[in-house]
Amino acid sequence: MLVRKLVVGDLQTNCYVLADEKSKEGLVIDPGGDCGDIEKVIEKEGLKVKYIILTHGHADHIAALSSLKEKTNAQILIHAADSDMLLEPTYNLSFFTGENLICPKADKFFDDGDKIKIGSLELEVLHTPGHSPGGVSLFTDKMIFTGDTLFCEGIGRSDLPGASHNGLLHSIKTKILTKPDDTVVYPGHGPETTIGEEKENNPWIKGEL
Repeated sequence: MLVRKLVVGDLQTNCYVLADEKSKEGLVIDPGGDCGDIEKVIEKEGLKVKYIILTHGHADHIAALSSLKEKTNAQILIHAADSDMLLEPTYNLSFFTGENLICPKADKFFDDGDKIKIGSLELEVLHTPGHSPGGVSLFTDKMIFTGDTLFCEGIGRSDLPGASHNGLLHSIKTKILTKPDDTVVYPGHGPETTIGEEKENNPWIKGEL
């Protein structure tokens, strides 16, 4: 599997390009800005992008969605509970910075347990609400992409509209920390970590286990 990380946008969001190296089918997770940089990776690797996957609908994770959709014509996938964020600046929070971001609507909704396939690779969708109602994480082969649910020694904000601190901790405990300790965590912001490292070092969850 090819995994490329780009740090994009004003809030330094982690955008990931994943692909099956044999078939060259790929997907993009959270195009939060700098579409030209994302396109360069796609072109350099010769990828056919099949999906644009959104871990949730906040502006810093969808800012380049319109441009990337136009460039690739890939299907936009998001959980239904966050789908209105694509179309409403007050919901995706861009209104409060004056951007008024409006994106194309989703092509398809996914839910907990759904599988997303590119070539021979398969990602499992884990519904992990808490940071947002439709937040998801994506798990495959000792890797998990957690969006703004779990960070290296941190967790997502739960003081935003539709968020829940208890719900966030529940999602982390029941959906993420149940994966093997050597699973690499690719978060929506900041450096990579592992499940085992977070169990040992994350102050938000150590006392919750």
